[in-house]
Amino acid sequence: MWRRGALVDFEALRAEMVARQIEARGVTHARALAAMRAVPRHAFVPEDLRAAAYEDRPLPIGEGQTISQPYMVAAMTAALDPPAAGRVLEVGTGSGYQAAVLARLCREVVTIERHVRLAARAREVLAQLGLTNVRVEVGDGTLGFPQAQPYDGILVTAGAPAVPAPLRAQLADGGRLVVPVGGASYQELIVESRHGDRFTAEIRDACVFVPLVGRYGHTE
Repeated sequence: MWRRGALVDFEALRAEMVARQIEARGVTHARALAAMRAVPRHAFVPEDLRAAAYEDRPLPIGEGQTISQPYMVAAMTAALDPPAAGRVLEVGTGSGYQAAVLARLCREVVTIERHVRLAARAREVLAQLGLTNVRVEVGDGTLGFPQAQPYDGILVTAGAPAVPAPLRAQLADGGRLVVPVGGASYQELIVESRHGDRFTAEIRDACVFVPLVGRYGHTE
């Protein structure tokens, strides 16, 4: 277990994480891999769990929430493939780690979190890392954040019973929406693309996320 004052080579652990957990499983998206190598995942987990920050698993961050498994963060980021000049909406800020990864790939990230304390902590860490292109909001993420629409990409980091209609409405033409859809214990990662008023969907990885709670999600 990591102890205060212990010397840990987080950079080496991060490089190993990307090579063994992400590239070895077939993620080839160059910009996503570069972001995963650059963002210090250990900065987003509780201090007593930092030695486990680069392990192949989610970790608790408080409020019944988790920081996602590194592979899943990379896979969802690659699936979203946000344009460098684009604006992205993230639903479920959590620790702020996924937002930090996205911030290295696009011009602006708007991320919404229903837990006030998690949102405040994420703002603090993102500011410490100098990521000024991330806007953290508090609210019901299933409603999206219409004040800043349209979004070139929308990424949901919790399991939804169905794709929330407000998120589809806020997606720009040509944009992508990445969301885990299913029950409480099992979901499939759905990638929807918008073509005018038409949406096409592709099923990617099987996954397990905490429930997406809100008006267009699960009840608490």
